[in-house]
Amino acid sequence: MPPPIMVPSSSDSSITTVHPDIIQSHILTRLDGPTLASAASTASHLRRLCTEHHLWRKISTATWPSLNDPLTASLISTFPASHRSIFSDSFPSLNYSSPPHHPTSSSPPPEEIMSAVDLYYKGKPVFSKVLRTETHKGWFLTSPLLVDLLEPNELVPTPVKFAQNGIDGEEWLKHLEENLSLSWIIIDPTRKRAANVSSRLPVMVRRHWLTGEIQAVYAVVMGMVQWTVKVTCCGKVGGEMHVREGSLTLEDAEGRHVNGRDGLGAFGLE
Repeated sequence: MPPPIMVPSSSDSSITTVHPDIIQSHILTRLDGPTLASAASTASHLRRLCTEHHLWRKISTATWPSLNDPLTASLISTFPASHRSIFSDSFPSLNYSSPPHHPTSSSPPPEEIMSAVDLYYKGKPVFSKVLRTETHKGWFLTSPLLVDLLEPNELVPTPVKFAQNGIDGEEWLKHLEENLSLSWIIIDPTRKRAANVSSRLPVMVRRHWLTGEIQAVYAVVMGMVQWTVKVTCCGKVGGEMHVREGSLTLEDAEGRHVNGRDGLGAFGLE
């Protein structure tokens, strides 16, 4: 008579029987942010492994290279869950109508905000920059909110070919609409919060009729206001495409510019 077949118990086949080093080194390191977050919600054992700092640092800096900058790296280290906090706040871009944070009277407005900006072509980063904007001065609070990406006369080369061979006119603009993506993360150093105020892909790409420059427009609606990022590029046909200008502005539902003080309120920072 053959020996009985032994069926492993549920505990034997549980994920807890796999050595944690194997899970972290060969499984979790292969996951993207959303998948890693989902895995953390399946079991307490996995949650402990999925919240390891080095995993979220790798994912966050790979998603947004600007977070490798010493300024942002130092700031993120002060957040409650470090890079996991940034990823939770900034991925995906804002797509809801309420502010990401409701301030309390005991929380003073930030004296500055930081912008971490990344431009991508076909999913690969081509340009990254970190900006600091003072928000406590009169000129910012009373003037229309405006954050410039580049200094005057600054020209940033990219590996993208301007008006690639075989693609011109409307076809080239459509090509950029599908392949030129942008992330603009605003970080509040005071409340340790962040939000991505750029649509991933442009809502419009247009060419200036006289100069031939290309402008990509990104927009996110947040409550009764709209965050708009405009990136202007120039170059010669077949040569490198250069980023010549970039800006972040805020408008209300009627298309009027919102000043810095109201902009902080719209973002939940006032």
